[in-house]
Amino acid sequence: MSLLSVENLRVTFPSDQGPVEVVRGLSFELGRERLGIVGESGSGKSMTGRAVMGLIPSPGRVTADRLMFDGTDLRNLSERDLRRMRGARMSMVLQDPKFSLNPVIRIGAQIEEAMAVHGALSRRERRTKMLAALKAVRIEDPTRVAGLYPHEVSGGMGQRVMIAMMVVMEPALMIADEPTSALDVSVRGQVLDILDDLVTRRGMGLMLISHDLNMVARWCDRILVMYQGAIVEELSAGQLYAAQHPYTKGLVASLPRIDETRPRLPVLDRNAI
Repeated sequence: MSLLSVENLRVTFPSDQGPVEVVRGLSFELGRERLGIVGESGSGKSMTGRAVMGLIPSPGRVTADRLMFDGTDLRNLSERDLRRMRGARMSMVLQDPKFSLNPVIRIGAQIEEAMAVHGALSRRERRTKMLAALKAVRIEDPTRVAGLYPHEVSGGMGQRVMIAMMVVMEPALMIADEPTSALDVSVRGQVLDILDDLVTRRGMGLMLISHDLNMVARWCDRILVMYQGAIVEELSAGQLYAAQHPYTKGLVASLPRIDETRPRLPVLDRNAI
């Protein structure tokens, strides 16, 4: 059974030359699995995630023939009802914790805020659950970290804090927008292990937005490839390097390899797409 069902999703912004569609007729299903969305910068990946979450600001316009989440039609929800759903049943991990965390509020208080908004827990219960969430993302001293400000933690720990904030309410759907960008290899692996554990143990559906083809091929179950706001290919992660669409093949061919012998990496031939 699909957790998220999207049909003919479109995101449009006005411009001096007329309306511009940045997401053009996307249709896909997401179950309790790991779905990767890949493509160049500007291909519409992040806009797709934000549209599902109801986070496209005016004057942007979102339309869809179908936008169902766990039996609820997201198109018919008021902004108030969407706010109740965001954080509680669906959440989004943004790309950079430096810009996503409030710099003047301690980490523990920021995580507890979601529970204060969406739940009826006592202050003691919120603190207990907040510390458990920090521990779940493998922060060894959650009590100490909860008392820190965002600028006092590293980028990798900040990303873990963001994940803890998004999962503390145990949502059914998580959208992770470049959750491992700007992290070193060892920390990147730890963050992916955390997400994998959450998907497996809690049965969440995960939409992973990334430009890292190798990571998505190793870690996700299915992959959607986007180009200029549209899905050009859908395939299982194990089939990425056997892709048939010229754009996907061009992306794969442009990846450098350790045993590289080519004098130059190929450039995408957009005339062939």
